[in-house]
Amino acid sequence: MKRSSTPIAFVIGFLLIGLTQGSTDARPLIDGSGAPVSAVELSPEMTRGDVEQAAPVAPGEKWKVKGVIIERTAEGFVLRDEQGRLVNVRVSESTKVKEKKLNPFRQPKLYQATDLLPGLYVVVKGRGDEQGALVAETVKFTQDKLKVARIIQSRVLPVENRLGQAEKRLTTTEQRVTLTERAAQRLSGEVSQLGSELQLVRRETRAVRETAETAMAGVRRTNERISALDEYEAVQVLTVYFAVGSAELTPRAKDKLDRLAASASHASGYVIEVAGFASADGPEEYNRRLSQRRAEAVVRYLVTAHSIPLRRILMPFGYGESRPVADNSTIEGRRKNRRVEVRLLVNRGLVMTQ
Repeated sequence: MKRSSTPIAFVIGFLLIGLTQGSTDARPLIDGSGAPVSAVELSPEMTRGDVEQAAPVAPGEKWKVKGVIIERTAEGFVLRDEQGRLVNVRVSESTKVKEKKLNPFRQPKLYQATDLLPGLYVVVKGRGDEQGALVAETVKFTQDKLKVARIIQSRVLPVENRLGQAEKRLTTTEQRVTLTERAAQRLSGEVSQLGSELQLVRRETRAVRETAETAMAGVRRTNERISALDEYEAVQVLTVYFAVGSAELTPRAKDKLDRLAASASHASGYVIEVAGFASADGPEEYNRRLSQRRAEAVVRYLVTAHSIPLRRILMPFGYGESRPVADNSTIEGRRKNRRVEVRLLVNRGLVMTQ
């Protein structure tokens, strides 16, 4: 009976790459000067020694590479980049392992080398050493990708171990069947029994593989929900208008804001974006200050009249006479430009969870 020569870890590695990279655009590996850097594809039969010889980094050459950790080593890890090529990365005491932060208003979180788990999507910067490996200066990754790697460690790897045990049982059974077939005339009853055992093991193997596929699908869904936590979608957009040179809310404007506040009271994970604008009826600097006062007037009304928490309101901003929506050379156009735009935004990740 013919069995596949492809190692299970190699197959799982490809699955992990597809999971963590998501919709990331494929870009070539480049060095510090912006020139493409060559790398050699790794076939299933190549060993770790082949990796170090096949894709050497010139001593002192600066590299930046993105990809998924597929194996931990004594000196660091093996990385598969976005084009499917392998890079041998060494982690030293001076290597900085930290968060690739998405929030520009806080310091990045620092991590330990033990957080560099198989399945983690990372960005590595460093230089080549005398042995042809990439010595990492910084290794960055987002908290979302670390969560995904930890999920893979806790869910997928145990399933992989079970699959490996089932493969071993299948191999043992196949060997027993081969020996039994040599004495088929004398031991036909035993051959029949072993054939049934082989079918049972194969059914167990299929069940384990189906469990692995289910676990991978769950990881993908979790990854999608985690990725959506930093994204918002507008569920309500309104515009309120002002008189010439005024930042006072009209009764009609207050009525619109009342309806938006009512919608916000039934939402979870929401924020409110407020942007003020002005027509070109006066000096540019005056219009900028006027648009800021208009935006602040809307925020003040939402806070005082409806007790909207300030943490739910993004910093109001006045754009002045820039970004007009109508022609400033007409009366009607200038009326439409004297406005404040208000958007009620809801977190996509929370909506997906619900």
